[in-house]
Amino acid sequence: MIEIDTEQMYTVENTGEVNQTHVNQRLDIWLSNQIPDLSRSRVQTLISQGHVKVNDQTCISKKISVKTGDRIHLTLPETQPTSLQAEAIPLSILYEDDSLIIINKPAGLVVHPAAGHPDGTLVNALLAHCPLAAIGGVQRPGIVHRLDKDTTGAIAIAKTDVAHQHLQAQLKTKTARREYLGVVYGVPNTETGTIDLPIGRHPTDRKKMAVVPEEKGGRPAVTHWKIQEKLGNYCLIHYQLETGRTHQIRVHTAEIKHPIVGDPVYSSNRSIGVNLTGQALHAWRLTLQHPVTGELIEAIAPLPDQFNTLLKILRLRRL
Repeated sequence: MIEIDTEQMYTVENTGEVNQTHVNQRLDIWLSNQIPDLSRSRVQTLISQGHVKVNDQTCISKKISVKTGDRIHLTLPETQPTSLQAEAIPLSILYEDDSLIIINKPAGLVVHPAAGHPDGTLVNALLAHCPLAAIGGVQRPGIVHRLDKDTTGAIAIAKTDVAHQHLQAQLKTKTARREYLGVVYGVPNTETGTIDLPIGRHPTDRKKMAVVPEEKGGRPAVTHWKIQEKLGNYCLIHYQLETGRTHQIRVHTAEIKHPIVGDPVYSSNRSIGVNLTGQALHAWRLTLQHPVTGELIEAIAPLPDQFNTLLKILRLRRL
């Protein structure tokens, strides 16, 4: 990890020593190449806020081009400290390095503090576990995607601004792969399928999500599924997300009349006779490209005990 002082001077050397691709390069692109720990969007913000000087003149345009002999001066403002408190909450770590960490999240752990959950969250645990980077100039863990409180499994968190931007871009371009396992009521008529239905806030219950037409505020949502194992009147299904809407799998499965077992919101309070903490939905495998090395990382989160117990009971009932 490259250390960046509060003030640093960057100078474009003479033509004989500079790579020709740097000449006439846009200021924001050149600076982000010189300082790998700062994302391009962060550099653009610093320029627009007046923290960059070119030849001793403050520059607020990211579009100017650097030229041989230019002297670039960047003043990096102090990172804004977080107001959240660190808490020594045990973490099950699937992968970790200087750029990112992948956690196997247990049921009951909220990802980020919010109304009703001011502390005791994954973010509070991360504050105690590892140093924080300045994500967008604010000291905080770089939450890239989220899991519902009672959904278990693999979740990635960026440690640097660059890693945060890179991982978010992978999710947006669908190059990151998120695979889930879930137990549902009933058995679908086909072995595989795709649910392509927009999701938005429920029109009457603001705590729920629902299938909502795009013209009424719904956002595109696509879930691919495949039957993994038939379990009598239940089924273990493998899901792959193409999008990442709130409660996406839970809403989509309920819409096709095969809701997730144990889901307290979308399964109409159906009983299965097994004590579960929330829905039987697990973020089983997360595959992504390392934001610095480009290496392919595959993190597999072992199924939690409750999930395995549920499968064991359903298999015995099937006999």
